[in-house]
Amino acid sequence: MFITLLAVTFLIALAVSFVVARLFKDPIERILERLIADEISVAWERYMRFAIFVVGISQGVRVWELERYITQQPMPAGPHRETDMQPVLELTQERWILEVYRTIIETLQGIAWALLLFFLFSLIAYVFVRVSESKKGDRQ
Repeated sequence: MFITLLAVTFLIALAVSFVVARLFKDPIERILERLIADEISVAWERYMRFAIFVVGISQGVRVWELERYITQQPMPAGPHRETDMQPVLELTQERWILEVYRTIIETLQGIAWALLLFFLFSLIAYVFVRVSESKKGDRQ
């Protein structure tokens, strides 16, 4: 059952990443073509798509949290006992739904942060390009 959960979360994270990469393909292309007026903008656009997939899948498939379904976790020691082990969590229908939801949200959250950083640095680069273009226009 754990392997199935791992595969399902991977496929969901992959699908969500694919949808987001398709949605942002044109804006990323236009930004990079404006900032990098060269053929290398295509390579940067491919890299951004790759980064969206890597970040989306790595954030969406939370292996360290899925381990709760296959290993016992230690309980904090109480006043009259040494460390006990919690039982392995059971994969019920409710937990499946929760894990699917978490996968979608975490994938989107990770990609949102990556795109925010991309657009922030793109904005800074755009300001530099505009300033350099205005200086060239003043000289002529």
